[in-house]
Amino acid sequence: MSSPRTRSVFGRNDRHGRVHVVDTHVSKSYRQKALIAFATTTFVVGLLAAVVISADLHPILGLILGLLLGAVCGAIVGALVAIWPLLRVLVHWWVELVLATGVLAGWMTLMQAAPTVVAVLVLAVGVGVPAAIGRTRRLALAWWWCLVVRHRLRLYFAGHSGAHTARLSGSRPLVLWARPTPAGERVWVWLRPGLSLKDLEAEGQLARLAVTCWAGEARAAAASRSYAGLLRLDITRRDPLTGTVISPLPILIPDTPPGTTTVAGMSPIGLDLPDVPEEADTPTPPRRTRRGDADREQTPDWVDTNYDYA
Repeated sequence: MSSPRTRSVFGRNDRHGRVHVVDTHVSKSYRQKALIAFATTTFVVGLLAAVVISADLHPILGLILGLLLGAVCGAIVGALVAIWPLLRVLVHWWVELVLATGVLAGWMTLMQAAPTVVAVLVLAVGVGVPAAIGRTRRLALAWWWCLVVRHRLRLYFAGHSGAHTARLSGSRPLVLWARPTPAGERVWVWLRPGLSLKDLEAEGQLARLAVTCWAGEARAAAASRSYAGLLRLDITRRDPLTGTVISPLPILIPDTPPGTTTVAGMSPIGLDLPDVPEEADTPTPPRRTRRGDADREQTPDWVDTNYDYA
């Protein structure tokens, strides 16, 4: 009974213990595509080159030279198609490779230009000072999470059930760019045939996406009205509204408004409220009282019955 395949740091292990950076079925598919690309390029380029060369040389010689030129171009195109899965891995890791190359080149240059003690001190200051400052440390961590999310998304799409057809041909969704946000990361993804926004919005898919990205929540939305394959993924790791916002406004407001006097144990007196209208002293309207069968007005006390108001 053959042993199952396992995954290592560098790729997949087959039953013989060999490590494959690219899946076997993907490599086989691209080898077939490379043969087709070689034959097509050789025929098209060879025919066009033979027609052009035959204008100045013998037709047979022009055909031979054209086929040789077409074979060279076809070999180049076929080789690029065959090694594209490996080139794609390098494209996925190009940011990390550039950073690692820059760090190693800078360290070697520093070691050659200064003694070891000075180089170590410069390295300690260059790494320790940004790490001690909160703003730069949080910014570096935010961009580091962007790099992590890009690889985690590729891992999610590689095992996505809706991408089975795309996985067979090696055409997984293309992760374009990622940038940090106050809540986490925002990633732009270009979907290949076999996936759509509705597949990601299906029950449980976004929750699985959040688990894969080591986040608390994930949301998907269309990033373009013209291209349905361009999506925007928002990965949420924290709630920015739960933090304490320090405002200088309470410091600017005095404890006692100017022009008021206070007494211990009493509320402020002498308040001036010009915007509040004063209530006018209006006389009370006469009331009606029922006496017997008829209603008669009761004359208020402030009305002088001896004065003729007419």
